[in-house]
Amino acid sequence: VATLDTLPEREYRAGLGEVVKYGVILDAALFDHLASNVDGLLAREHDLLVDVIARCCRLKADVVRQDEREETGLRAVLNYGHTFGHAVETLSGYGKLLHGEAVAIGMLRAARLAQRLKMIDAEVTTRQRDLLVALGLPTELPDLNADQMMETMMRDKKVHHGRLRFVLPTAMGRVELR
Repeated sequence: VATLDTLPEREYRAGLGEVVKYGVILDAALFDHLASNVDGLLAREHDLLVDVIARCCRLKADVVRQDEREETGLRAVLNYGHTFGHAVETLSGYGKLLHGEAVAIGMLRAARLAQRLKMIDAEVTTRQRDLLVALGLPTELPDLNADQMMETMMRDKKVHHGRLRFVLPTAMGRVELR
């Protein structure tokens, strides 16, 4: 945990984007814990970070243990925000955004897609946006063209038989592959 103290602020905050992802996809209680402890996270409080890191490690280990060879599709939940995020990274020019920043933008785009598909209500999207903003992460990149986004996403390694696959929330702490 002390290693996190050596990271520049922007790098540290970008890493928190991936932490928020675990709350959204697998653990609503973790999401609530993060939202209740924004100040402690930003202050890099070691006891809080030990708890958060341990929870994230357990969640990821659980998913990987259940789908070690990526045969059941369960492991795909770890890609929440990444389909959009990888396109955002590409279109914004590599190096402009850190990976965790692009994933934060991608998570919000995925939540909005789920909302449009009536899989979640606006509250789930709003809660996600509010936490990402509180952690100092970007949630928008306004100059991205929708057609370019689609074209770029279609080249993503997660395209399956010519179809985009999205990890979309159905509730806080639950997602499904569409």
